[in-house]
Amino acid sequence: MRAAVYHADHDVRLEEVPVPARAPGEALLEVLRSGMCGTDATEWKAGPLTFPVQHRHPVTGQAGPMIPGHEFVGKVLEVDESSRFSVGDVVASGAGVSCGVCDRCVEGRTNLCDRYYTLGLNTDGGMAEFVSCPESTLVLVPEGLSIDLAGLAQPLAVGLHAARRSGVRDGDRVVLIGAGAIGSFVLAGLNSLVSAEVTVIDFPGARLERARRLGATRVVEAGADAVARVAEAIGPFGADVVIEASGAPGQLNNALSMVRRGGTILQVGLPSTEQSVDIHALVMREITVQTTLAHVCGTDLAPALGILATTTLGTELLDSVLPLDDLAEQLERLATGRLEGKVLFDPRQGAAV
Repeated sequence: MRAAVYHADHDVRLEEVPVPARAPGEALLEVLRSGMCGTDATEWKAGPLTFPVQHRHPVTGQAGPMIPGHEFVGKVLEVDESSRFSVGDVVASGAGVSCGVCDRCVEGRTNLCDRYYTLGLNTDGGMAEFVSCPESTLVLVPEGLSIDLAGLAQPLAVGLHAARRSGVRDGDRVVLIGAGAIGSFVLAGLNSLVSAEVTVIDFPGARLERARRLGATRVVEAGADAVARVAEAIGPFGADVVIEASGAPGQLNNALSMVRRGGTILQVGLPSTEQSVDIHALVMREITVQTTLAHVCGTDLAPALGILATTTLGTELLDSVLPLDDLAEQLERLATGRLEGKVLFDPRQGAAV
């Protein structure tokens, strides 16, 4: 089969590799759509950081360069006889694999499993014609939802998990810093869970226009006076919750400037360098700082598919569907900030028939 194989930064090659062998409890999928995200772009630009250059498959033990792709949709080709899925089913994968028995899994926090690994980040993923993955990561795609929109389910599940972690309640005043893809998914998650007043901050242009269409109460252009303009809009006491989804330098302190006494800051974005924060202000104002990681497949993936099936979110965020041959070009586009939406890949395009 054809697959995109990561060897090093700026070195992703299309190669012919064996079709993966399906292990018990797994489903062999024909990949219909596979997406990329900021983590993939970071690995392209400066990796390997999360990606292993020589990974060892957790089931087979086979070692070698890794196939990326942790956002994918596929058609079931093979499953166990006792499977809840049938051959021909179209499924979305959450990609995160958990053991189900450790303390964190028992708590329902499977994203923090002691043995957690992610297809496409720690072992072979979906940037290939075929992938074998544990059935526990899979959810049926609702009838009538296109595979293009279903291909956005995994990153939306991440945004939905972040929205849950924020603790936002009906009537809260929320400030969301960053209206890129992940910020947009967080906004959609908030809108699906609560009725809150959400102010979105980003640079002027398409992102803020999209945020307004996706239900932001108001938008504020980023700049030196952004904090003052937010205070003017929501009142001098500050927001109940500030969600930092940009990962840009200095934004955690900006969030601190906008949150009320006793309020909550949720850090979603991952800065590329170590950041400082005003601990004195955090303590003296009793601010709660939360973080969020990935998603909980059993809680977030099915609702994410439901949101995509009932809103315009997918059409707002989908940029294009391209063949795997274009992966390197699109990773560079994402790594250099020239991509506003989500690009999906169809591994079957350009493949030998």
